[in-house]
Amino acid sequence: MKILGLDVGTKRIGVAKADSSVRIAIPYGMVGVDGTEFEKIEKLARIYGAECFVIGLPRNNNGEETAQSKYVRNFAKNLKLKLPNSKIKFQDESLTSVLAKENLKNKKGGINKKRGDVDTEAAVIILQDFLESLSRPTTPAFKVASKPLPPKAPAPVAETSPASALKIPEPPKAEKTQVKDPIALEPYSALNSPKTAKKRPLTGKPYKKGYKKWLFIRVLIIFLIFLGIGFISFKIWYKNALSSVAGIDCSASENVANESCKVVEFKIEDGDSVSAIADRLESTGLIKSAFAFKLFVKLNGTSAGLKAGVYNLSRALSVEELVKNFVDGTTNAIVFRLTVLPGETLADFKKRLSNLSYSDEEISAALSKTYSHPILAGKPADKNLEGYLFGDTYEFYQTDSIEKIITTMLDQLTQVVSKNNLKNKFESRGLTLYQGIILASIIQKEAGNLSLEDQKNVASVFYNRLENGMPLGSDVTVSYALSLLSSEERAKYTDNAAKLEIDSCYNTRKNSGLPCGPISNPGSFALIAAANPSETSYLYFLTGDDGVMYYSDTDSGHLQNIRDHCQELCNADL
Repeated sequence: MKILGLDVGTKRIGVAKADSSVRIAIPYGMVGVDGTEFEKIEKLARIYGAECFVIGLPRNNNGEETAQSKYVRNFAKNLKLKLPNSKIKFQDESLTSVLAKENLKNKKGGINKKRGDVDTEAAVIILQDFLESLSRPTTPAFKVASKPLPPKAPAPVAETSPASALKIPEPPKAEKTQVKDPIALEPYSALNSPKTAKKRPLTGKPYKKGYKKWLFIRVLIIFLIFLGIGFISFKIWYKNALSSVAGIDCSASENVANESCKVVEFKIEDGDSVSAIADRLESTGLIKSAFAFKLFVKLNGTSAGLKAGVYNLSRALSVEELVKNFVDGTTNAIVFRLTVLPGETLADFKKRLSNLSYSDEEISAALSKTYSHPILAGKPADKNLEGYLFGDTYEFYQTDSIEKIITTMLDQLTQVVSKNNLKNKFESRGLTLYQGIILASIIQKEAGNLSLEDQKNVASVFYNRLENGMPLGSDVTVSYALSLLSSEERAKYTDNAAKLEIDSCYNTRKNSGLPCGPISNPGSFALIAAANPSETSYLYFLTGDDGVMYYSDTDSGHLQNIRDHCQELCNADL
């Protein structure tokens, strides 16, 4: 049976809990006396599944009930009305508060100053007293007087002989009585027995058989709980301390210019200790905790493997990645990663290179250079590398040049084109590889966040429009044309209507056919979709406010889709 012990006061009610099969009372909290105490106790009983309440009944030094006793009895009556199916037992709580305070003093750190701790400890003692009384045979209440009767005077002994005078009569054997389940006994039956009275003297510290044993077990359990909580808290802190300082995805386009994603130069001198390296990393803002760094290095056995040199590091690197760089050394170490997302442009690529500490002169020289890579064979000589810098995550040595970076990205595009046979598929549709990349770049900007199926449907719309001699009508090409202007030139276009009239070979609202070049670096899905469009009759599409793509065959259907699904995005500024 599950039991709740209550130490009832006028301001707070201490609560303890126990199972009669285990008979170990443990703290269960404190309830404030604010008018809702019965509802709170009912909730605690329901959660724990308690069927019985043991309530401490105070007495004075003479063993008599007091005004507080009446208060407790009245509380018990109200609790019984609230929980009519529960059993309520009283347990003598003489000197319980004194013992509770003494127990708290004996704990490490002295008495806990938190309000309610004494009440909760008192409830534990009350309930533990009750549980221990269950293991002792108890005389039924109706056979026990309120006070022990004085022993009867021995009967006079006849003066026969000295031997007979010394003979002491044997005490009468106690009548055997069947003891009921102690939980079912009436209130006070165990409390008023002489045996119980001996266990709880009116002065001095109460003596409890086995109390020290149960106290040790409770203290051990609480210690283990706090030890577990401390271990879990440290583990959470340690994991967080090893994560990157930036705390953001530096590969995301919106974070390209973020200050936290910029590269920081860090130097390790010959003879530098791990502690010195950790302190400088923390002061530079490359790690969160020098202690966590030192602990990680020690646990992984890499203390002696950190190589001297100059490193270009990002705050987006975790401690594990930093240590790997230091162990590999500057000659062979990969000291930075470069991520170019599908849909980004050359302007975005320049920002990423600038964040990696490449100078503007190096960037301009590398992008204006003529490359003889096979994938560029069909690109017009007067066009830049827009569309050819394949979006992916790359790893480079810190000594690698921008030319090496660009060549690696061209190699990656070559692999995608070759693997998917894109050149032949584009030619079967009357397009060169360069024109296929142009179409894929538009698909990437229109539907790059959607599924491959949606990207194929968008491709079918563009092919159907090309076959019917219609302009592609893609607003993303207009946005790209505006991005090529200076801020002063863009200021002339004050609204969308004016922007859609921009005189540019990229404006597919005014001009038929494909624009004069790619408008972004397409990903693999967009390239595959451009070479393998769906077979549809769609001539229109739009991305609704809910992120879903809607298609139609007619202008009237397209206008209806706008009214039904695109009140915000379709009116957004280009």
